[in-house]
Amino acid sequence: MRSIWKGSIGFGLVNIPVKLFSGVQNSNLDFDMLDERDHGKIKFLRVNENNHKEVPYEKIVKGYFLKDKYVILDKHDFEEASPEKTKIIELENFVDIKEINPIYYETSYYTEPEKQGKKAYALLLKALEKSAKAGVGRFVLRNTENLCVIHPMDGVIVITKIRFQQEIRVMDEITKVDDVNISKKEMDVGLALIKQYSSKFDLSAFKDDYSDELLKIIKAKAKGKRATVKKMKPVKASSDDLYEQLMQSLGSKKGA
Repeated sequence: MRSIWKGSIGFGLVNIPVKLFSGVQNSNLDFDMLDERDHGKIKFLRVNENNHKEVPYEKIVKGYFLKDKYVILDKHDFEEASPEKTKIIELENFVDIKEINPIYYETSYYTEPEKQGKKAYALLLKALEKSAKAGVGRFVLRNTENLCVIHPMDGVIVITKIRFQQEIRVMDEITKVDDVNISKKEMDVGLALIKQYSSKFDLSAFKDDYSDELLKIIKAKAKGKRATVKKMKPVKASSDDLYEQLMQSLGSKKGA
């Protein structure tokens, strides 16, 4: 893997030099957009809306529209906004990771220590494991300041970007169900249903079936055939009563 960022993790007065590697990859199939007539690839051009001419990448600048005109920013301006954070992930505090709502999570990166920082890296890793805590910090990646959680996973320190509070929409316009009455017997069966389907989380048990089936179709079409795809048959409850639906669900799980 190729590193996407080099810098340090600031742990008190200790700086731990690290490299960042992308920890996730897309499982979706990569499709090209083609002209239906001759299957030529569709290309998107960067075009000046005033003269309709293509603009070379090196001539493109970033601007922010303020009042009635654009203010142009360069690389130096972005670095000036937070110079101390451009090459360091400063640990600001430590929290229980279970306190972080999943809605905040974005994407994760693996870290690898530089040679001179291996001992300090090992200390932070083992301290996080032993304390069952995660660090919260900030760093700049691609000219953007990011909030992140620093946590251990399988002997590696992982940096997971999380969203700032301003990025989470308020729920004022969402209809809630606080006024709906749930009877005790409905709640008891609902809890029983959750217990019946409860198990230890195993990510490997969940596959990207859609992409797999789509790839089967592609390979079959390449041979001039049509793939047979398994269709899910939705199971309908025989009653409109919630309690009866829950009771039927309890007996419907395979192997139950």
